Amino acid sequence: MQPDVTELLDFYGRPLGGTVRRILAHRIRGRWRRVPGSTLVGLGYATPYLGSFRGEAQSVSALMPWTQGAVVWPPTGPVHTVVVDETHLPLSDNSVDHLLAIHCLEASENVRGLLRDIWRVLKPDGRLLIVVPNRRGVWARFDRTPFGHGRPFSQSQLERLLADAMFAPLDWSAALFIPPIDRRIVLRSALSAERIGLRVSRAFAGVILVEARKELIAPVGKVAPSKGIQVLVPQRGATFLGSEKQSDRQPEHHE
Repeated sequence: MQPDVTELLDFYGRPLGGTVRRILAHRIRGRWRRVPGSTLVGLGYATPYLGSFRGEAQSVSALMPWTQGAVVWPPTGPVHTVVVDETHLPLSDNSVDHLLAIHCLEASENVRGLLRDIWRVLKPDGRLLIVVPNRRGVWARFDRTPFGHGRPFSQSQLERLLADAMFAPLDWSAALFIPPIDRRIVLRSALSAERIGLRVSRAFAGVILVEARKELIAPVGKVAPSKGIQVLVPQRGATFLGSEKQSDRQPEHHE
């Protein structure tokens, strides 16, 4: 079940949500350090992570699925949020440089259709950054946060989905190594937990992050190995069609 926009607002308004926003914003900005003059789109519920790109990117917009609902963003000035059908994005082909998908794939009813439409709107050198709940992580097991809703993913599942949609992964990472507990002692240790978790093991992190590029040529599938041709060895006394045994031939008469 997908959390609606009021639940997302409530989560990010709590101390735990604020800590999550700081951690993930740092990781997202680490991948996209400079985006001057680019077209940047957030899909799902990305508004907590788009603010730092305003004033640097040429345009920043937030596309929110109608099944989730939408909020006005930014709170002042022109509105940059649009309610959309996730598989029919209201964008031109090859029009987006960077697309951030967060609180998105895990709630989608048609992940393959969603990724194919993302492929359509990205420029040939466009970049896609996905943040999804980790199937093996603790966060996917508790529905007190948005990452506990919908379908979590493993890295191998994401690899297959991206390949099917003609994307090539560039970088894999993970985040949220703290438990999803809204307690001060846990939140204080969040940054230390992130550093240790990245060094020790990423397998049980709360979320998976993957940056991928748009592929223009579909990958060629593996060619099945050819089977060797069996050599047919006739058994003694066997008769071949269309021929006679030498012993059955009639002697030729010569005049």
